[in-house]
Amino acid sequence: MISFRIIPRLDIKGPNLVKGIHMEGLRVLGKPEHFARHYYEHGADELLYMDAVASLYGRNSLLDIVERTSREIFIPLAVGGGLRSVEDVRGVLRAGADKVSINSEAVRNPDLIRQVAESFGSSTIVVSIEAIRKPDGKYEALIDYGRENSGVDAVEWAQQAESLGAGELIVTSIDQEGTGKGFDLELTRTIAQNASIPVIASGGAGSVDHIRAVIADAKADAVSVASILHYNVARQLQYSDDAFADEGNTEFLRKQLNGGRADIEDTTLPAIKQHLMQGGIGTRI
Repeated sequence: MISFRIIPRLDIKGPNLVKGIHMEGLRVLGKPEHFARHYYEHGADELLYMDAVASLYGRNSLLDIVERTSREIFIPLAVGGGLRSVEDVRGVLRAGADKVSINSEAVRNPDLIRQVAESFGSSTIVVSIEAIRKPDGKYEALIDYGRENSGVDAVEWAQQAESLGAGELIVTSIDQEGTGKGFDLELTRTIAQNASIPVIASGGAGSVDHIRAVIADAKADAVSVASILHYNVARQLQYSDDAFADEGNTEFLRKQLNGGRADIEDTTLPAIKQHLMQGGIGTRI
């Protein structure tokens, strides 16, 4: 039986794990290393760290966090955000990452994909495609953490990225991201049907049925999830009231600790995997 991967995504701003909707309005949920440890202990197949503000500063600032995480967590770790050169990639890999996720600079300079693949192997590079549906029904790839248009067709870009040496594609629907309304099945299916490399679906999971659908109906090889797990874990970690005294959005954090979000199913990694197995979808237990 094929084993489908469940990959928690941790978007990081400074020292904190953050979450938004449509990749905007980022709010603090906790410390990423605490969430990473929890997900490792509860069956995550991989972890994805994304620097949410790297495009603003032109560099990835996660090296310290990656180094600490890689010493304690022994599942594949992918890191993205602000990687602009082979040397940037080398630095992240030396810090302990197993893979890198590249979006903006790959769109601006597609040959970077070939350079990274030749230097470190295709299995090292995940091309991230952050797509938005246009009025004509086609999808455009966005850059700079979903902030800027590129004018590049997302489906065509996925095919080009594969041809240049990408080992995987992670496809995020900006329209669905953070909403809890489910994945964009059409986007995922269209890219997966035209790709011979693994496609990771991202953006929109609000229930275990959404995860099953994007695997069974849209043919994703793996799923990257955030909100559906983060709010539950934030409550379990029981942060004190002064843990984020320097942050300006602690009211949101307290609300999540007290009740979560009504539009997001309260679930866990083991529960997701059990649900998939019961539906005939193989996962690593």
